[in-house]
Amino acid sequence: MCYSAQIIHDYRRYVRTFGADIDLREFVDLFWRRRTDPKVKVPKAMELAFSDPQNEEQRMIRMLIEEHAADQTVRWEQDLFKQRKRKADAERALQSKPTKAAAESLRIAINKIEAAMGKLADMRRTELIDDDCRIYPGYYAPVLVVENGRRVVKPMRYQCRPAGKPAFYDTKYPGTYNARRDNLQGFWKGIFGYSHGITVVNAFYENVNLHRVQGRELAEGEEVQNAVLEFRPRPTQDMLVACLWSRSILPGEPELLSFAAITDEPPPEVSAAGHDRCIIPLRPENIDAWLNPDPRRLGDLYAILDDRERPYYEHRLAA
Repeated sequence: MCYSAQIIHDYRRYVRTFGADIDLREFVDLFWRRRTDPKVKVPKAMELAFSDPQNEEQRMIRMLIEEHAADQTVRWEQDLFKQRKRKADAERALQSKPTKAAAESLRIAINKIEAAMGKLADMRRTELIDDDCRIYPGYYAPVLVVENGRRVVKPMRYQCRPAGKPAFYDTKYPGTYNARRDNLQGFWKGIFGYSHGITVVNAFYENVNLHRVQGRELAEGEEVQNAVLEFRPRPTQDMLVACLWSRSILPGEPELLSFAAITDEPPPEVSAAGHDRCIIPLRPENIDAWLNPDPRRLGDLYAILDDRERPYYEHRLAA
């Protein structure tokens, strides 16, 4: 499964490349909900896309981002103060009478101090790094769809909840950030052929067994170790990843837009690296047909998935 991807975060590139409109109302709603809902995760790169607001809605988004940053800064600074006090107390206890409990308290305090300082540094940093563009299940990303005949970019959660399903589907089916091609007319039959989208990525990440990456068998008594591989297309390119999306409206809950990336059998180089699935990058000439699906012509949609871009995926161990 594609458990993480490096997205193209700047909505203006969607405007230039695809002639899309931006649903700023949905972005305002997303950043508004994030202020009170810790489950709303937004990559830093999506925030920086609104660093130079040009209209009232963009200014509202920027204000909400800054308010969230201020709230988070206060919380982490308070935690930092608390852990520094805990560290000092543990050091004094160890000087007077070394105990296992004091040593453990010191270890925990040091780790939490490092974590809080790292979060504060990331919050204040204005230059982008690759990790700022990565999404994980539960994170929000821009997704290109067609609405009322127009291409529109909306922020959606990377874990799809089919319309009409209860909220507990998110935990009952935690792998619904990917939609297997061989299950599109099974689990995904209410979405495939009806609600299609595209998200643009330039890398994806997979969990694999380390010994398979190293091209060897497990030694006797050796335990399986996990490794994270980064896959990038060569030549370097933006990939138009085929997605399904849904709008979930449940009583007493905010409207949820969510999506899943379609995955298929991997090309040889991904399989050789130890993974059994791969995203499907569409050809640009197939975008309109994909975004305007006809449920009566599912064969044509499968043909689009088969007529995919086929770059060579170079991999390396992710940092």
